[in-house]
Amino acid sequence: RNAFFYYSLAGALMGWFAVIIQLWLIIINRAVSIPETILRFFSYFTILSNILAAICYTCALSARANAFARFFTKPATLTAVTVYITIVGIVYNIVLRSLWDPAGWQLIVDELLHSAAPLTFIIYWLVFVPKRTLRWGHVFSWLLFPFIYLVCILIQGAYNGFYPYPFIDAATIGYPQLIFNSLLLLIGFLGFSLLFVGISKRISRGNSPNEP
Repeated sequence: RNAFFYYSLAGALMGWFAVIIQLWLIIINRAVSIPETILRFFSYFTILSNILAAICYTCALSARANAFARFFTKPATLTAVTVYITIVGIVYNIVLRSLWDPAGWQLIVDELLHSAAPLTFIIYWLVFVPKRTLRWGHVFSWLLFPFIYLVCILIQGAYNGFYPYPFIDAATIGYPQLIFNSLLLLIGFLGFSLLFVGISKRISRGNSPNEP
């Protein structure tokens, strides 16, 4: 119990710190108005996923059994967030890391958001999240959030020309390439969702040798 509490506390502190400092950095270095800057801030899947992870940690610390806390401490929700933040880490470190060279506070925040947070949440899921209730059917509902995100980003980009990531920049790469990239992302989200459910079932069987 103590390990769970302190791990959740550390995760919450790290998550909120990284998100808040990133918001401060993007505001002081803004090239557009503050409202537009804030809109762009929340347009990054990285930010949304890290906020979801921080909410999960925070709800784990809460003694209140309200509907909000119950939702963000459900094994299915926690696994979905694990999938999202895993994709964040993989895409950044494989595709995006070479595109810029942050320094100072931006470098620290970047490593927290894209490397430390994904690894920390995966460990949290492996060690502390109950897995017996996870089902294969959950994976399809987990795809809803990234799908809605993509639709919103495309609508926003068509309106103001801002796309947070080059691989979904319809104005630059065109819609055929966008559709192809989106399908690759869909496969990635689906694949990791299936992977985590598969891991959960293997762990559950290992903990219950007599389970059929």
